[in-house]
Formats: sequence, structure tokens, C-alpha cells
Amino acid sequence: MHNSSLEKYYFINSLDTNVIKKLQKHTTLIYRNYNKDKLDKIKILKLKSICKKNQIRFILSNQFKLSIKLNLDGAYIPSFNNEYKHLSYKLPKNFIIIGSAHNLKEIRTKELQRVDRLVISSLFKKNKNFLGINKFKNLSKLTLKVIIALGGISKRNINKLKLVKCFGFAGISYFE
Repeated sequence: MHNSSLEKYYFINSLDTNVIKKLQKHTTLIYRNYNKDKLDKIKILKLKSICKKNQIRFILSNQFKLSIKLNLDGAYIPSFNNEYKHLSYKLPKNFIIIGSAHNLKEIRTKELQRVDRLVISSLFKKNKNFLGINKFKNLSKLTLKVIIALGGISKRNINKLKLVKCFGFAGISYFE
């Protein structure tokens, strides 16, 4: 699998419309509002419109109901979210559910939450969730979900993604 065919997922922490202009088409933008600021629905709709014009998918983190209400491309369920309420919602066509996991227990939780894609971290970034290539490969073999790599991916090490057979990669610093 060539790196140009890998899907790209960009995590953002603020609703900055200038970010979109720098992104390649078919990138997925995931907005994480972890600082608990009240979400500005008008700004989200403006960002959604800009994303649509630039052929970029737009997903909200941890806001399942709002993602459906605003007709976004999907929802992201972080590893710390263990709820199942979203299973009772009627989902729009082509709505993507992405979940993240750092270990086997979290992978099983995300499978029960019926995610379509699974972000596993950390591949390269040496933090508390650091896996490295071998542990990442072993963990990703334990699920049939589509795997997205996260953690320390840069232009220098992106070719190493061929070793883990992932569908795509996610990050922040790679895009900045």
C-alpha cells in the first residue's frame, strides 16, 4: 500500500477555518472540544460548509447527537468514552463512526460500540500509550476493524506505516 493511498485524519482543538485551506482533498478533520467550551453551532456549520467545498470530511469528537443533528460526516468516540447510547440513534447514510483505543480492552469496547474505524495509538510517539511497531501490529491483528495509526507520525517516518498495514493515519503535528 502506497502512502498516497492512506487516508489522513487531522485532529484539531479549535475551530480555525484557515486550517482547511492547507489540507489535501479527502482528508478527514476531527474536531476535539476537550476543554469543555460551549460548542458554537454556527461556527461548526460554517466549518462544515468550507470542508464540503474543499472535499474534506468533518467529524465531531464526543458529540454524537450533535454530529447527526448538524448532518456531519461522522462522529469520533475517544478511548475514555465507554457509553452505548449512540447505538439507539438512527444514523444518516455514509455516517462514519471512528473510535480510539490503546489496548485490547478498549478495542473490545469500541467493537461493542460498533465503530467503523479504529484509531490505535501510540505508534511512534513515546508517551504513556507507546506501542512501537511490533506491539501495534499484534494489537491490530486482534480486530477486524479498519485500523488508523496515531502517534508521532511525521514526514520522516511515514514510510514505516507500510510495516503495520494500516488503512490510514491520524495526527496533529504531521499536518502543521
